[in-house]
Amino acid sequence: MWRTLIVEDEQHARASLRKLFAKADIPFEIVGEAADGEEGLRMIRELQPDVVISDIFMPVMDGVRLLQLAREEGLECRFVMLTAVSEFEYARQAVEYGASGYLMKLSLDLAGLRQAMEKVAAELARMEKLRKADKWFPEKTAQEPTDHPEMNRIIAYIEEHFAEDITLKSLADLIRMDASYVSDLFKKKTGSTLTHYIQNRRVAAAKMLLAETERTVSDIGRTVGFENDNYFIKIFKRWCGVTPNEYRKEQKFVL
Repeated sequence: MWRTLIVEDEQHARASLRKLFAKADIPFEIVGEAADGEEGLRMIRELQPDVVISDIFMPVMDGVRLLQLAREEGLECRFVMLTAVSEFEYARQAVEYGASGYLMKLSLDLAGLRQAMEKVAAELARMEKLRKADKWFPEKTAQEPTDHPEMNRIIAYIEEHFAEDITLKSLADLIRMDASYVSDLFKKKTGSTLTHYIQNRRVAAAKMLLAETERTVSDIGRTVGFENDNYFIKIFKRWCGVTPNEYRKEQKFVL
């Protein structure tokens, strides 16, 4: 069961969510409730939930700010935002900051809840699979820290999240800088484009898995962040000069 925290200032809304979760037959267990974002952040730190169901508009601290602070602290829980029709733009903004999705408060039913939470469950399962495989990943890349703290922050973020969907915009939002400026500055400070840097990190992880496990090429590609098998093979060959299967055979021959 995935541990779930509800952050919602309206008590009746929290009660409705509890009932829906109980009826939905989904692998999520509600482990706590908070009435505003500030309390929610404290409970995230304390309870370490797998997923947070958060309203957007709340007193003290809103849901989007809660999501931002959680990400800045490196808290990896998934977020699903609760929103009314008039708040849709805020929900879209939350998705840009990494929320897994949103639920429409006024029309939420069992089918809608199941659909949204099945997506979250798939994300959590993938993250868990990745954590179990971490022992095969290089502990760190060869990239030395730069003389620019924000670029170092991006490098650290990529190191922790390279297997996830990372975009230039999401990284620019992370450090609150213009995307084009971030792209140019990153290349200047590291000698590599962001795209090539992320690809190289994924390929390095894939090489370890190919050499040390019997997992399929397709499974390894998805684990390190490539959603498409053909693209994984193409990028791997571009960096290594051989396909993943050829690389695996070479490593077995060496051993």
